[in-house]
Amino acid sequence: MSAISPTSVELPPFEARPGLGNGHVMTVFAWARARAYPGLPDPEARIFQTAPDTSVMAHCHWQVDRHTRPTLLALHGLEGSSSGHYMRGMALQAWKRGWNAVLLNHRNCGGTEHLTPTLYHSGLTHDALTVIAQLAAEGLPHFGVAGYSLGGNLALRLAGELATVPDYAGLPIRAVAAVSPTMDLQLCVDAIERPVNFLYEWNFLKGLRARLKRKARLWPGQFDLQPLRSVRTIRQFDDAYTAPLAGFGDAANYYYKASALRLIDRVRVPTLIVSAADDPFVPAEQFRRREVADNPNIRVLTTQGGGHCGFVSRTGYWAEETAMRFIAAFMPS
Repeated sequence: MSAISPTSVELPPFEARPGLGNGHVMTVFAWARARAYPGLPDPEARIFQTAPDTSVMAHCHWQVDRHTRPTLLALHGLEGSSSGHYMRGMALQAWKRGWNAVLLNHRNCGGTEHLTPTLYHSGLTHDALTVIAQLAAEGLPHFGVAGYSLGGNLALRLAGELATVPDYAGLPIRAVAAVSPTMDLQLCVDAIERPVNFLYEWNFLKGLRARLKRKARLWPGQFDLQPLRSVRTIRQFDDAYTAPLAGFGDAANYYYKASALRLIDRVRVPTLIVSAADDPFVPAEQFRRREVADNPNIRVLTTQGGGHCGFVSRTGYWAEETAMRFIAAFMPS
């Protein structure tokens, strides 16, 4: 356990950029706005084998003396990739501190459908932990993990598994940060199904449907597209594909078992959760659960504004800066 506590780390307050006080406006603005990443070099693409039939691709920003520097592993959200604006934003934050940054694509994301016959899901921490294990075996000394949305759920599950899965207990993960994490999947799916959130669900579902069609072309006989014709919601997609193909049976069981909420009380590594009260489909109430509040290793920052994975302030992208500051506080000097 670190000599400092999660609550003792000094973190800046959030003040939304003028005009972005509405959660929907903030969410869409942060997603659609063009960004620059001054000083961030082009990444190196690297393939990691994580199972006999599966590889994943990461985009890596390596310092010249990478084996003496900490490494940030970043995890993206549903239907995202390593090229997402917050992924590259986190890489820039790490790079400016002299760290390595590894931006991991979940299975099939970032144009990698050919690398595995399987699908990714919200509880699949194995790939991220295997990548960290491989890099640690190569001599990289310290890791921090930051995840957004679905990637935030993965980051929180990963933190819980460090204390419960013997194979992961020795990994040098010093701190974790989760931004707008879908910690209670059932609650979040209920929220995105509200009529006001139709466009968000439509956008996610559009990507999921297109990806499954690409998978079916690449892996003949592996995916039955017949049920896809009647899929109109994320829940229906998970019932037809994600849950059964990952061994969960149905969506309800998948949401229960894959939620980080199941493991959050076991987290022993310093962990930060950043959420917004006006997030359209990740309700902040889940972060007030007793399992979270009673765990001294977890710090929750819930802001009034910020939307979903937005947090654009007057000076930049507050959540990226805050997550990095928190993780850096627990790195050995």
